Amino acid sequence: MWDNAPLIVGIAASVLMLVVLVVIFSYGKLLVKSWLTGAGVGLADFIGMTFRRVRSDVILQAKIMAVQAGIDESTGLTSKSLEAHYLAGGNVLVVVRAMIAANKAKIVKLTFNEATAIDLAGRNVLEAVQTSVYPKVIDCPRRGSTKDTLDALAKDGIQLKVRARVTVRANLQRLVGGAAEETIIARVGQGIVSAIGSANSYSEVLENPDLISQAVLRQHLDSQTAFEIVSIDIADIDVGDNIGARLQADQAEADTRVAQARAEGRRAMAVASEQEQLAEIEHARAVVLEAEAEVPKAMAEAFRSGRLGIMDYYKLRNIQSDTDMRRSIAKVGQSA
Repeated sequence: MWDNAPLIVGIAASVLMLVVLVVIFSYGKLLVKSWLTGAGVGLADFIGMTFRRVRSDVILQAKIMAVQAGIDESTGLTSKSLEAHYLAGGNVLVVVRAMIAANKAKIVKLTFNEATAIDLAGRNVLEAVQTSVYPKVIDCPRRGSTKDTLDALAKDGIQLKVRARVTVRANLQRLVGGAAEETIIARVGQGIVSAIGSANSYSEVLENPDLISQAVLRQHLDSQTAFEIVSIDIADIDVGDNIGARLQADQAEADTRVAQARAEGRRAMAVASEQEQLAEIEHARAVVLEAEAEVPKAMAEAFRSGRLGIMDYYKLRNIQSDTDMRRSIAKVGQSA
């Protein structure tokens, strides 16, 4: 047994040397970089990252960036927290860059937990920090939309076409769960239309466009959104059509058509009534003719019964002829 001791020691030393070489080959560069930069990431951390399938180079780079920027572990930015965020599917480097930007700006307060929450929510936390430092200008309506202007009517019926620019600053505390730019654009557009509609005359708006901005800002349109509205500026305002006059003209035309329809109905009723009266006249004539047809029969019956003589008949004919003559003379006098 003692004869094999040197062999066993040699094998153990070889295995140990092999392990050391593997460690140096795998983690030597990372360990040296961590030691030189003061990142504070040890060998045990790198080995643990390997077993947890975490990219150690990404975690080390993020930790070095934080240390070099003066962000210590009191903010919650540690190797373990970076690993946890990486495993959760977050972008570690973007989060660290956002914290560095916020720390350098000194006007934005951003903790590591807030940054990771914003990142996991699908928002670009670095862009949010930059928007907090340097406000962003949003066109209302947005460029490329179906309408180039916001159209509204004053109380006098004159249409105004407005383009506005909204300056916003990101609110990091409301970024998670807050509404996006589309909500700001929609609310501002609604506020502008309402403000113009409240004006008594379009000339009031043209004389002082700032009335629109003041009215919209008083409505606190940035509530429950990821932004704070810094200012609303009216970039352009044009006079459109006289919609009120057009509507009145359309209403007058509609009233005219209704009146014409009613008059046509009354005319049709009058024509129908006239036709009914003509039919009554023809019916009366038929009755008269029927009655006249009975006269010869009555005279013949009178002759047969002896109630009417031939001289009586001649007298009746003379009276009838005299009557016809008088009628003819009267018609000649009237025509003259």
